[in-house]
Amino acid sequence: MDQRPAAMFVGDAPGLDFLNSIATPIDTPFDWIDDGGGLLNWLEQAQLVPADVLKRMRRDALPGELDEVADQARNLREWFRGFVRKHKGRPLTAKTLAELEPLNRLLERDDTFKRIVSGAKGDTQPLQLQTIRRWRTPEALLSPIGEALARLVCTEDFSDVKACEGPACTLLFADHTRGRTRRWCSMAICGNRAKQAAHRHRVKEQH
Repeated sequence: MDQRPAAMFVGDAPGLDFLNSIATPIDTPFDWIDDGGGLLNWLEQAQLVPADVLKRMRRDALPGELDEVADQARNLREWFRGFVRKHKGRPLTAKTLAELEPLNRLLERDDTFKRIVSGAKGDTQPLQLQTIRRWRTPEALLSPIGEALARLVCTEDFSDVKACEGPACTLLFADHTRGRTRRWCSMAICGNRAKQAAHRHRVKEQH
């Protein structure tokens, strides 16, 4: 039975949540995609891949195949982390396109098509256009991750992308608060630690 803690989704953007799939929630770094099983679990929690597809991948993958895809996912994560850390805090420009070539190569591998389906009951449109992904191999699991990263680059104002101010925290997030005043990955974790540290400092100053 898998004993991994629940993954952390504090990035307010799926692309940043992927970067946060390795973090230091308490004192020790934890990697949620350290192997193939971890990758499947994280994708399920992130709701990036349908549960039936994950079940089939878990059942049908060859020995070591999912671990290899997890290794590719970790390499993608660390490459993209470098890009985000370099450009966070200011808007992206067209000049960054060349740096995103590895991501474009991943997107080119995606195997999707569109088809017409019936709309849900009560919808104003009886017919709708739906995008379907063919999940031919375990490597296809990287496609929705690539799409999440691409959406981050193309739709998020990088001026709002921040790193948590917690001294040991590595988490990144998109600050969508009014006034863009968010400082912490979570008030319950790093925000609370900062409050405690400030309180200890005030007490020390008074003595």
